[in-house]
Amino acid sequence: MINTLLFDLDGTLLPIDTDEFIDNYLKLLASKLDSIIEPKDFIHNLMSSTYTMIHDLNPAKTNKEVFWEDFLPRMPSDKKEDLVRIFDEFYNNDFPALSRIVNKNPVAAKILNSALMKGYNLVIATSPIFPETAILERLKWIDALDFPYKLVTTYENMHFSKPHPEYYEEILDKIQKRPDECMMIGNDAEEDLAAGLLGIRTYLVTDYLLNRKNLEIKCDHCGSLNDLLDFIDKLKEA
Repeated sequence: MINTLLFDLDGTLLPIDTDEFIDNYLKLLASKLDSIIEPKDFIHNLMSSTYTMIHDLNPAKTNKEVFWEDFLPRMPSDKKEDLVRIFDEFYNNDFPALSRIVNKNPVAAKILNSALMKGYNLVIATSPIFPETAILERLKWIDALDFPYKLVTTYENMHFSKPHPEYYEEILDKIQKRPDECMMIGNDAEEDLAAGLLGIRTYLVTDYLLNRKNLEIKCDHCGSLNDLLDFIDKLKEA
């Protein structure tokens, strides 16, 4: 019996065009470092290290460790000590401005509240390529920060990333649940529906559907965010 719901964030609970968000994020972060490195070079290095982090399957290193070990050697040697500080300042002071591109919608908080009232465990299973500060900030944008989540995946606490099955295996291990007890809810046909490979039920949210590889869509349920609210409302109590 399902008793735990795993929610993707960007494009699912957070009503945002992921490509638009990433584009604005990269430009804003690059502008904070333009005195150190050319924006186009910085973005190239950042994306390369992010790719390395996403596809690294070493269980002994967190995503954060993999990212910084790959990223720092790419940057000017005399500025390495400043980078972590600049990144921290960016996420604390500048990142919140990106909320301007969110299409405000109260339904996400209603979905979480309905699931919680029915006794379901809640997990934020977002791509763990951002620090906790950035992920918690995005939860603020949908009034979803103060729910009693069993886990919020971040680059500090995870060792794998979507779409690798190891990402979902690590979540199951952390929350001590079996695949048949969980449902993954997301908008990405590759990253989120990969949970189905482990026997986790899946719900594909179609408002900001992503299917970059034109994959055959195999999910247990699908619908808009409003449809999801109706679906959650009709679930039996956990």
